[in-house]
Amino acid sequence: MREKTQKLIKMSIYPVLVVVVLVCLCHMSVAMEEKKTYIIHMAKSQMPATFDDHTHWYDASLKSVSESAEMIYVYKNVVHGFSARLTAQEAESLENQPGILYVLPELIYQLHTTRTPLFLGLDKSANIFPESDVMSDVIVGVLDTGIWPERKSFDDTGFGPVPDSWKGQCESGTNFSSAMCNRKLIGARYFSRGYETTLGPIDESKESKSPRDDDGHGTHTASTAAGSVVQGASLLSYASGTARGMANRARVAVYKVCWVGGCFNSDILAGMDKAIDDNVDVLSLSLGGSTPDYYRDTVAIGAFAAMEKGILVSCSAGNAGPNQFSLSNQAPWITTVGAGTIDRDFPAFVSLGDGKNYSGVSLYAGDSLPNKMLPLVYAGNASNVTNGNLCMTGTLIPDKVKGKIVLCDRGTNARVQKGSVVKAAGGAGMVLANTAANGEELVADAHLLPAATVGQIAGDAIKKYLTSDPNPTAAILFEGTKVGIQPSPVVAAFSSRGPNSITPEILKPDIIAPGVNILAGWTGSVGPTGMPEDDRRVEFNIISGTSMSCPHVSGLAALIKGVHPEWSPAAIRSALMTTAYTAYKNGGALLDVATGKPSTPFDHGSGHVDPVSAVNPGLIYDINADEYLNFLCALKYTPSQINSLARRNFTCDSSKKYSVTDLNYPSFAVSFLAGTGTAGSNTIKYSRTLTNVGPAGTYKVSVSSPNSSVKIMVEPETLSFTQINEKKSYTVSFTAPSKSSTTDIFGRIEWSDGKHVVSSPVAISWT
Repeated sequence: MREKTQKLIKMSIYPVLVVVVLVCLCHMSVAMEEKKTYIIHMAKSQMPATFDDHTHWYDASLKSVSESAEMIYVYKNVVHGFSARLTAQEAESLENQPGILYVLPELIYQLHTTRTPLFLGLDKSANIFPESDVMSDVIVGVLDTGIWPERKSFDDTGFGPVPDSWKGQCESGTNFSSAMCNRKLIGARYFSRGYETTLGPIDESKESKSPRDDDGHGTHTASTAAGSVVQGASLLSYASGTARGMANRARVAVYKVCWVGGCFNSDILAGMDKAIDDNVDVLSLSLGGSTPDYYRDTVAIGAFAAMEKGILVSCSAGNAGPNQFSLSNQAPWITTVGAGTIDRDFPAFVSLGDGKNYSGVSLYAGDSLPNKMLPLVYAGNASNVTNGNLCMTGTLIPDKVKGKIVLCDRGTNARVQKGSVVKAAGGAGMVLANTAANGEELVADAHLLPAATVGQIAGDAIKKYLTSDPNPTAAILFEGTKVGIQPSPVVAAFSSRGPNSITPEILKPDIIAPGVNILAGWTGSVGPTGMPEDDRRVEFNIISGTSMSCPHVSGLAALIKGVHPEWSPAAIRSALMTTAYTAYKNGGALLDVATGKPSTPFDHGSGHVDPVSAVNPGLIYDINADEYLNFLCALKYTPSQINSLARRNFTCDSSKKYSVTDLNYPSFAVSFLAGTGTAGSNTIKYSRTLTNVGPAGTYKVSVSSPNSSVKIMVEPETLSFTQINEKKSYTVSFTAPSKSSTTDIFGRIEWSDGKHVVSSPVAISWT
């Protein structure tokens, strides 16, 4: 009996154990399923009547799919919704619930890393941009890596009280006190929840959990846009002079959204949300990522909300040039900025043992090389790895480079890191040679050892010398700072290029501005190279990228806002675009350093910014939010897609014909379908409306195109304006031949009253 009872007990326990094991395994599989951050877009109008607060509705929706999940951020301006950490299954389940528009995964964006006021003519324009209280009422918001508030660029001497319009705060945190803000730097916030949710708590011994800038990028962009005047600025005696931001009387508000691990779009969205609340006038974002459709693009979504509040959003075009279709930030309500050079350089020369000299650039400021020729070696011949030519960490053989100048090829790792690798291996100096990817573009660096960068042509010639001479030698000579360099500007090779990969009918970039070898404020946490082994500390640094050109335009937009506070973001951008120049004073076309040939609107957009002309453009192309909604209808966006951007219900009128070509954009990108040749199928019509912002006058149109195969007809050819803010419309018809072209065609459409020239680029392509 006892044995039978034990047997029955065992039999009854067995299935329970199986169930327990299965339940445990099930819980383990759920626990092991990876969680990611998602941004949840809600249809605010669909909130059930049982809730009296949207936040409670958001939380209940989240808890219905995950009891443990918590909201990271709740957004109220840029989107209606929140961000949270979910499994893929939970995200899918949430997206299927009523009132949920989209559940989009977290994306990581990357940063696009004082001569310029003179180069842009701002030193001669005190009467155009007065040092007035009106100018100091403009607030520039910068989303970046934070700020180093002690820099002289943020000194508030001579500033009056903070504008009454300001609603923001100065937040305290690691190595940063709210008392560090002043009447110049009026706000500082930081956003790290998205970053920490994904990568774990910030290591505060290495990175400040506060608005403090430990990187340098944010201090550089903020001081470029709106830094105060600083006498005697330089980097290690290079570029000596007076440093000043574009809008040096404007106020600065910083929003730290970028960290060591990148810029997480849940944090970016939170930063833009607060900046709108705080009442900034201009938002500057020198960052970018992938290029999804506008309704899935964090920056585009945030910028749409900012635009509706009258805030101009300026973004970098990206550093993926000279490849075509390489742009970031392509939405038409964003001002997209490419990069050009200025007329200042930092020449260095490489002298070879055969008597030939090759010009390059450098910002090296340490001890000079011995006053004699030194042995020269190619890194590829001083390494045991296949990519030894790139001078990557640990790839050089010390015995083969000690005491020598080493020629390294550009690419893969950072330029300054290559010099550090050479120095660590015992090398005396470095020649950094461009390859085909960078051509003749020369970007100067504050190297840790004597070093110069040379273009591809010079690099190839030096390599040829290395292989032909049994005992090659070289010397590097540093020439300091030179100004008046011509031609300038030229389009930087790294500057990202069009066409627009999302909407080919919208020409991007919009404009180019100075972005090569730009002097501006720097962090006190790291040296000018940003490398741990660089123990130098500098007040200013010289760096390059569309990250540098973007805040130039942000600051110039602030200047124009100060003069014309009633202008919309589209009006300000139009003024900058239609007054930009595409030719040098001698009449020659702007050049592209990547090709050595004239640049095109896919490279420079409307041209190089000219702020003195932009303040008085004569006519502008204005665009309001409803017109952008019509544009989204032309893209055949669904009501949900439009709601995710515009945060409201909007249904396209099925009886109305929408066209992308009707958006009142200040430029023309015409995309013909290849092979179309049937009657009437090869004419595309664009409509535009001009608003008079100057004196009364009659404007006549002129069309220029070096290729007559596409006929461009403007109707009417004359527009007369009798009063301010008067609007007049016109149409442009582009008629292509029946046989498609294999090359792009470029031209310009200009309206002039004899005093003002309102210019628009034309780019015609076949797809």
